Amino acid sequence: MKMQTNHRPFPLPIRPWMMTQTWNDVFFIHWPIDFDDIRDKVPKQLYIDTFDGRAWIGIIPFHITDFKVRDVFSIPLTNAFPEINVRTYVTYDNKPGVYFFSLDAGHWMASVAARTLTPLPYYFSKIDLTKQNGAITYKSSRQDKNSSNGEFEGTFSSISSTYKSEKGTLDEWLTERYCFYTMNRNKLYRCDIHHEKWELQKAEGEILTDTLVSSQRISLPDKKPVLHYASRNKALIWPLVRVRK
Repeated sequence: MKMQTNHRPFPLPIRPWMMTQTWNDVFFIHWPIDFDDIRDKVPKQLYIDTFDGRAWIGIIPFHITDFKVRDVFSIPLTNAFPEINVRTYVTYDNKPGVYFFSLDAGHWMASVAARTLTPLPYYFSKIDLTKQNGAITYKSSRQDKNSSNGEFEGTFSSISSTYKSEKGTLDEWLTERYCFYTMNRNKLYRCDIHHEKWELQKAEGEILTDTLVSSQRISLPDKKPVLHYASRNKALIWPLVRVRK
């Protein structure tokens, strides 16, 4: 991958990246939300990031291909699967990033491996992706017996030509994130990520079912979400590093 980095808000890590993934048919589905509605659900070590005074919560369905460890091999039987993330936006040490409330993976082995090897809240879900007449439908049902309810179904389509977000806009703020944060045994960790700037399209759609967010005891506002679509982007992913004891 050609390392174009001038769109990043902070430099690449010096240490080597660990793996690559290609993210396909990505929908960014976002709602503004009151800061107080999520403050107690995000680790206190993290600052909740806001745009024009509002926090945001997102549901991000996509499907992964080309899941590979650097210079070694594809992950056996798990190099392609759909995933749906529920996330909000945070900062720490002047590095804006993502905080995941949940990650639903459409592959049992991938979800078990991710939950075993990382502190991320992964769940195994049956996720179907269908394409028809220019629209894409994601339908997901959580299969983990001991997890809270988590279902999602929505149909979406792009409605504009591609563009790259302009600096300082909400489009950029919601989509151009280059790390995520997670907690493990009261210690804060960061995972750095790199990819080219997203080639976005405006999108529209309908959500038929969503209990992914409500299972987190978060209520979405009664308004249409802000929708973006991106067809593909290849990402480099670094190992987790502890950033605070």
